[in-house]
Amino acid sequence: MPAKSKAQQKAAGAALSAKRGDTPKSELKGASREMYDSMSEKQLEDFAEGSRKGKPEHVD
Repeated sequence: MPAKSKAQQKAAGAALSAKRGDTPKSELKGASREMYDSMSEKQLEDFAEGSRKGKPEHVD
């Protein structure tokens, strides 16, 4: 399931980076911290992939 907004993609990308060990978990905040705890690496990859072009910054 791909992200519906740019903000969701950015948060998923940050969580994926921490999941892979590239970024310390302590640097995660908000949605990215929740995604790190609740989603698998594969789910994060699916959520973060795709183009950001044409997506809104935030979704209600």
